[in-house]
Parts: sequence; C-alpha cells; structure tokens
Amino acid sequence: MRTLTGLQPSGKQHLGNYFGAMRPAVELQESGEAFYFIADYHAMTSTHDPGELRENVRDLAIDFLACGLDPEKAVFWRQSDVPEVNELAWILSTVCPMGLLERCHSYKDKVARGIAPSHALFAYPVLMAADILLFDSNEVPVGDDQKQHLEVTRDLVIKMNERYGEGTLVMPEPIIREAVAKVPGLDGQKMSKSYNNTLPIFGEEKPLRKMVMKIVTDSTPVEDPKPVEGSVILQLYKLLASDADYQAMVADHQAGGTGYGDFKKRLWEAYWEFFAPMRARRAEIAADPASVDQVLAAGAARARQEAAVVLDRVRATVGLR
Repeated sequence: MRTLTGLQPSGKQHLGNYFGAMRPAVELQESGEAFYFIADYHAMTSTHDPGELRENVRDLAIDFLACGLDPEKAVFWRQSDVPEVNELAWILSTVCPMGLLERCHSYKDKVARGIAPSHALFAYPVLMAADILLFDSNEVPVGDDQKQHLEVTRDLVIKMNERYGEGTLVMPEPIIREAVAKVPGLDGQKMSKSYNNTLPIFGEEKPLRKMVMKIVTDSTPVEDPKPVEGSVILQLYKLLASDADYQAMVADHQAGGTGYGDFKKRLWEAYWEFFAPMRARRAEIAADPASVDQVLAAGAARARQEAAVVLDRVRATVGLR
C-alpha cells in the first residue's frame, strides 16, 4: 500500500498543518510505503518572490523532519526536482473537460481572496492529479478543502483508462481525516494563513505567547460558567493536553470562577510543552543545512525512479512511444 501526501511551502507551518497533515503523515510512514513531497510548483500560484519561495521550501523541509518524518522510512523530495510530473499533467489535461475544472470551488475562492487568476491556478487540480498518479498512489490523506480535487483525480483516472485501456493509471482512494476541519484559528474560523489567524508550531516564545493570549473570547464575567460549545481555547487544548487535563478544563468552564486569562495560560503551557521535543530537534537540523539538501536529493532520486516506471507506461499507452 502506497500513501502520498504533499505540503505547500506557503509560510510558517501552524497547528492546522501539523494536526491535519504532518502528524498523520508521520504516523503513516510506519505502515506501507510513504511518499511525501514539498509542493513548490503549486506554491508558485501565490508566491512570486524567488527568495521567499526558496526560504519557505527549506523551512518546511526542516519542520517536517523535526516533526518526525524519517527519510529512512519515507521518500521525501521537492516537487520541482521531479519534472516528470509536468509531462503527466499535460497528458492528463488532454482528457480533462473544462467543465470539470470550472466546477472546482477552490479557484473561485482564491480569486475572491485576491490571488491573481492564472492558468496555473485554474489547472491546479490537474497538476495535483499528476502528483498523485505519477507514483501509483493507493491512498491520499485529504481534508475537506481537498476532497473535490481528489475527485477530479479519480475522474481523470476513469477518463484515461476508458480512452487508453484499463490499468493505464491506478485509482487512488481518499483517507478522510475529519480532524483537519476541527482546528480553529485564533478568531474562531478555520485556522488558515488566508485568514491570518494561525498559531505557528515553531517560533520565538514571547511572540507566540502573545498570540495565544489574544485568542478571541466572549465577555462572560469571571464568576460565571463559560460556554463549552464552540470554545476555541477548549478545542485547541484538547489537541495539546492529556485527556484528564482537558476534562478538568471543561469542568472549570462549567463551574465558573475562572477567567479566560487563566484558561489561556493553561493552553499556552500545554502548547509550549507539546512542541518542546520538536523545537529541540528542529534546532539540530537547522544547524546542518547540508543534511537537509542531502535528504531532499536522495528522495528526489528515489521518486524519479518510481515516476519513470509510471510515465514510461503512460507514454507507451497513449502513443508517445
């Protein structure tokens, strides 16, 4: 069984990235074949500064390794180091109906948020399909925001196999991780860089503490019980604290007599302690940048070997060989 996950290098990784993609990926590397890549081609739809893109790629590589990705257990590479993905994307585009892409809500959402419309932004799902299909991926972990794109991938597999013969491409199955949608931002909306409401997993202590203390709450007096339903503090605390500590905070919300400032302090302590081992590991990795380059280069070499098998099969099937 082969699992594939791609993360876009679009800035500092936050709790939503960690619990939605990074931790599940680390867990999956313990069973079956794990293929993980840094989606820098995709990032070019919104990041146009070369220096920023390079920095984001390196930071994401370091973060992922610090969070437990093991290059001995998983293939880990930079998307642009495997150019075969672009050839497969072109082949897929020859069977992709315009209407399939026009129905994708992600393009409209991004344009509405101010990202300049472009062919790359519009055709994003086709490149994502190529990312998945180039490695005969069996399973792809996805959250709510990517489910539609995976359906596009599956539609393209059907169209390719109908036109060129069964077995041309392998049909991937989604692994739906509902936890992705349950990581709230500091303002109560879904945690997202687009909303500027994220809590980074790494950074300096003082700024991060200030971010936690600025979490939006209501005006319930200290002495009164606090609402449990929809509490951003409780939702984040549940991810970071033990079950016993979480239940204790719920009880304190219901009992009254404790202010939101105290609850935020508990959340801060749990958050800082949770990522302490990863912060230490990150410092070690960052101190040896050459080792990161070696990991990505070795991963790209392995990924290209696997990609060549699939692309050669597809080329022959469609008449390019």
